[in-house]
Amino acid sequence: MKKLLFIASAVLAFGVSAQASANADLAKAKNCMACHSIQTKIVGPAFKDVAKKYAGQKDAEDKLTQKVLKGGSGVWGAIPMPANAQVSEAEARTLVKWVLTLK
Repeated sequence: MKKLLFIASAVLAFGVSAQASANADLAKAKNCMACHSIQTKIVGPAFKDVAKKYAGQKDAEDKLTQKVLKGGSGVWGAIPMPANAQVSEAEARTLVKWVLTLK
C-alpha cells in the first residue's frame, strides 16, 4: 500500500511539474518573459508578486485575463502593459491560472 501511495504521489508531482513547465514555456513563446520573470521585476512585476497581490480575490482570473489581452496601466507603476494580440483568450487564461499558482 505504501508503495502504491508513493508511486501515485510521484506521478502526480511529475504531472504538476510538467504542467508548470509547459505554462512557463507558453509564457516564453508568447513573449511574456521579455518584461516579466517569475522571481524578479524586469519592466513589469515578477509573476510571484502578481500571484501574491491577487491571492484570494475571486475575480482575479477574469480581471488578469483581460489585462493580458487588452493591456493595462497604473497598477504596478507608470509603464503600461501593452495589449497582447498574439495571445488567444484560452492562452491568456492558462497563463493567468499558472501565474496565480506561483508562490
